[in-house]
Amino acid sequence: MNSFWKIAVIGSGPAGFYAAGELFRQKSWEIKVDMFDRLPTPFGLVRGGVAPDHQKIKSVTKIYTRIAENENFRFFGNVEFGRDIFQADLLEHYDGMIYSVGSPADRSLGIPGEDLSGSHSATEFVAWYNGHPDFRDHKFDLSVKHAFVIGMGNVALDVARILAKTADELAKTDIADYALKELRKSQLENIWLVGRRGPLQAAFSPAELREFLELPDADVLVEADALELDAESQQILETLASNDTKKNIEILKQISARDASGKKRRVRFLFLASPVEISGNDKVEKISMVRNQLVKQEDGSLRPQATENKIEEEAGLIFRSIGYHGKPLTDLPFDKKSGTIPNECGQVKDTENGNVLRNREYVAGWIKRGPNGVIGTNKQDAVETVHRMLETFLNEKMEAGKNDVNPDIVSLLENRKVDFFSFADWLLLDAHETEAGQKLGRPRTKLTSVAEMLEIIRKKS
Repeated sequence: MNSFWKIAVIGSGPAGFYAAGELFRQKSWEIKVDMFDRLPTPFGLVRGGVAPDHQKIKSVTKIYTRIAENENFRFFGNVEFGRDIFQADLLEHYDGMIYSVGSPADRSLGIPGEDLSGSHSATEFVAWYNGHPDFRDHKFDLSVKHAFVIGMGNVALDVARILAKTADELAKTDIADYALKELRKSQLENIWLVGRRGPLQAAFSPAELREFLELPDADVLVEADALELDAESQQILETLASNDTKKNIEILKQISARDASGKKRRVRFLFLASPVEISGNDKVEKISMVRNQLVKQEDGSLRPQATENKIEEEAGLIFRSIGYHGKPLTDLPFDKKSGTIPNECGQVKDTENGNVLRNREYVAGWIKRGPNGVIGTNKQDAVETVHRMLETFLNEKMEAGKNDVNPDIVSLLENRKVDFFSFADWLLLDAHETEAGQKLGRPRTKLTSVAEMLEIIRKKS
């Protein structure tokens, strides 16, 4: 019997790669890792979610590439769990599985008019301008004058910043060509960022906020009294606030001290406001919001509470950016409220059958803990999962390679006529995109359809 432990990792984002890297760090274990992703391209949200003008953040893929160079690693792109392979297949071919599929859905506002044309999730827009194959054909009406981004996290700021930048600025990035073409025709004048809480509770980072001081063709505005904190907020700022929160307040003060200079576009930070209705005949025309006030709770926290003061503004585009949400996986338990797979330190917990822990199935990343943290947060998260897995293998006296009686997973995929991509195929695509981009002075020119990717691979291999 083969002494290798065979582990399947479902999802090739940061959590998946950090899990693979941690598995390979275990020098006393002989481990092979097969990684699967429904897209032909690896790296998850680093490729499809990180803003195109944040190239330094994307350099983390160099770490993942080094992990993929391990001789015991294989990548199977364009292979979807629940369509091409199933839980039963994994149980027959692998000693253990780590699901690191992220949180691909978005949270809804739950207000009237949310389904009107022109109302979108930030998730859709981000995937569209990043060239995600599933979203390349989405349409966003950029001929309107007023856009509202609901939310005050980093993704919301990304959306507002991309809308506010000039096409010439974006042309230096790896933004999808079709998105650049549409953004070049944009008629937007006002971009509102709307947060239900105050500036002290905003979820964005100082690094993201600071970029709004540097927009060459957009004025950035904050309401005159938005930074006049109530007594409770001021006390929190002075005694309990994190360094990031204090930095955010300072940057917002810098923004508010500036006078509008008549630039083509305006980005407006609107705090303590919640949308209550989106209206229009057959598309978005107006948004109604209620002003909030912060009320101290029994636990000392400040929560927004609606007042009778309402605002109505013209709107043509609305992007909700109030959080991601996981989707259930076939044959795995799922917590609808949290959007996660129930688990204990990464070990899948079958909540419908007496909280029984599954010895061979594990989770990492957002599907494990929920959509929070930054890219690096996934590393410690994955480390915890891997260690829990290996400890369980030891405690349960499980045998390595027990499922080697089955043919290799490649045979199964070929029999099902799955057109899978290897990591070597990805490197060919990567070289093609990079070379095409460099000719235009860009980091890369992204391929955005699976058919195009297949065609390039067939030509080059």
